[in-house]
Amino acid sequence: MLTVGDKLPDFSVVAAKPKFNMPEENGESAFETVTQESFAGKWKIIFFYPKDFTFVCPTEIVEFAKLNEEFADRDAVVLGGSTDNEFVKLAWRREHPDLDRLNQYSFADNGSLVDGLGVRDKEENVALRATFVVDPHNVIQHVSVNNLNVGRNPAEILRILDGLQTDELCPCNRAVGGDTL
Repeated sequence: MLTVGDKLPDFSVVAAKPKFNMPEENGESAFETVTQESFAGKWKIIFFYPKDFTFVCPTEIVEFAKLNEEFADRDAVVLGGSTDNEFVKLAWRREHPDLDRLNQYSFADNGSLVDGLGVRDKEENVALRATFVVDPHNVIQHVSVNNLNVGRNPAEILRILDGLQTDELCPCNRAVGGDTL
């Protein structure tokens, strides 16, 4: 698994764009190819979840979505995905009321990112619940990984991003926007 200080590997994934539920809407494709070069000058919050149409995964996606504007205010783009394909992402948005018109990218990873980062569960052959905070130079600044059955706390990822962007020493439990040392 790649870790803090490593460069984001080369990758290419297809993502369902924010706010789309159908493959094409108003003559515009819902899909966009995302690579390590996408979103120049932005921080990337890349989070993996095991599978679409499951139970824990949407709880995490919804919580990241609730904080999407907070991440955007910090020049960060949120990218959530699994190894299910891009059409499944849109179907899940249409079927799950909390994911309708989701305000963030949902990527379909053919293995280039999950394997490049080293976060595939060896027994289930799906992505672990891994989160990467990547700076604008594509250097990994934070990694956390949970087992398949335990959801993560997106507010903690925002807190970590906020601390990383201060370039200062941040004490334990420092609140978003809190004092540094």
